[in-house]
Amino acid sequence: MPSTRAGAVAIVSVAIATAVAIVAISGPRRPETAALGQLPFDAPLPAGPPPPGVTLTIGDPTTQRVLEHTGWINQLPFKVKWAEIAGGPAVTEAFHARSLDVGSAADIPPIHATWVGIPVKIIAVRLRQDPLNHPLYELGIAPKSGIQSLADLRGKRIAFSPGQVQGEVVLRTLAAEGLTPKDVKLVELPSTGGDVYVGALAGGLVDVAPLGVGTQVKHYLEKYAADGARVLPHAPFRDDLTVLYVRQETLQDPAKAAALKAYIALWARAAEWVRAHPEEWAQFYYVGNQGLAPDDARYVVAAAGEPDIPADWSEAIGMEQVAADAVGRGTGRPHLAAASLFDRRFEPVAAGAAAAEWARESPTAAPRLAAR
Repeated sequence: MPSTRAGAVAIVSVAIATAVAIVAISGPRRPETAALGQLPFDAPLPAGPPPPGVTLTIGDPTTQRVLEHTGWINQLPFKVKWAEIAGGPAVTEAFHARSLDVGSAADIPPIHATWVGIPVKIIAVRLRQDPLNHPLYELGIAPKSGIQSLADLRGKRIAFSPGQVQGEVVLRTLAAEGLTPKDVKLVELPSTGGDVYVGALAGGLVDVAPLGVGTQVKHYLEKYAADGARVLPHAPFRDDLTVLYVRQETLQDPAKAAALKAYIALWARAAEWVRAHPEEWAQFYYVGNQGLAPDDARYVVAAAGEPDIPADWSEAIGMEQVAADAVGRGTGRPHLAAASLFDRRFEPVAAGAAAAEWARESPTAAPRLAAR
């Protein structure tokens, strides 16, 4: 199908251009330290609401939609500018331009931002319940690749994005199979859009690519399974950590720190609302906002499972360290102490709000914090 391959090449060209832009912003920078009037990282978060006039620019589209739908957006005690930005490469570019205060991504983007000289802090953590049965990614296998199992990966062309969780999925799967990056051909290609990796697989540009579990996997198989396309689960490890993160300098502004504290509380409530209202979430967001068919919307919600806002971030910090070590070894980056990325002052803020919303939505259930 020449037209499919031509389309795939065009998609890949755009993605490579994005990668070049991201690499261009890399450069050594010193972590910001508190100056006079700034909030030190070891000081308590401000009590009470932020002062009048504070504005945050937030790239967290799904939470935005929940807050709008529930009316909770009117409870934000600060002005907000919503940015249609999500995912590591876009957040990194926005942080570099100082055009974004809060970004949402998986585990690798805060690590990558630190490596390229943008000091950041993680201020919220979300996991998935039953994570091995509800992964974020599976491995898309191209038609005619000859791959039947993970044991067949040696020598194959694999889409690879070092600044995203997809890169971690690739490197950890290779390690689990006793392989190194030298045993395969890594094709550096950021997944900056929903069709980049699907196009690369369908066009025969790569043999393997991590695909998002949900509509990406579903539509890939619907379109190309008849040609021999398939998906395989990656090696059995967790890939479900997602975070909100900010530039360090944002947290050093006392007014913005107070606004972030208020936002994290509503962010956690929104996650619990999604857990308690899966059908409504599928209909108003995936059907009404994203344009999916009702069956596809239900499929996506079921594939994601239930969100888990942990009261203790220790497990998440351990997951982040494993991710940093795996990608660091695979890409030659220096060791990074993952614990330094987490601002645990926000830990009880999210957990308390999630527990309160759980109690409201599930009054007969056991207290959420007791289960953790």
